[in-house]
Amino acid sequence: MGAAAYIGAETTGFQSPAQDHVEAVPDLAELLELRRPQRYAVRVKGEGLRKRGIHGGDILVVNTDAEPRTGKVCVAFLLGDVVLAVLSEKDGQWWLEPANNAAQPVSDDTEVWAMVAALVRTDV
Repeated sequence: MGAAAYIGAETTGFQSPAQDHVEAVPDLAELLELRRPQRYAVRVKGEGLRKRGIHGGDILVVNTDAEPRTGKVCVAFLLGDVVLAVLSEKDGQWWLEPANNAAQPVSDDTEVWAMVAALVRTDV
C-alpha cells in the first residue's frame, strides 16, 4: 500500500476563524534594535548577577552609547576583567557593585563599557 499524499486543494471545510488572530513572527533584531552600531549581544558566563535574574548562558543586549544610570546593570572592565555590575552613584562618584566582590569606584582602573538594555533567555 502506497503512502497517501496530502493535497491542499482537495481539502473541504472552512478556514479556521482563529487564523485572523495569528500574529506575525516578531523580528528580534528589530525589536532589540540590534542593527544599531552601538548595540551588541553578549553571552553571560557564570552566575554573577543571579539576584538580578541574570543567569549563566543568558544573552544580554548592551548599549555602549547609553547614559549610566544608578541601579542599572552594566558591563564593565574592572582591573582587567570583564564583569557585570550594578552601577550606583554616591556623593558624585560612580561605583560598580559586582555580585562577588566589594563595591569599586569607577576610576582609571575601571571602565563602564555598556549598559544592559535587554535580556534574552534561550534555556527556560
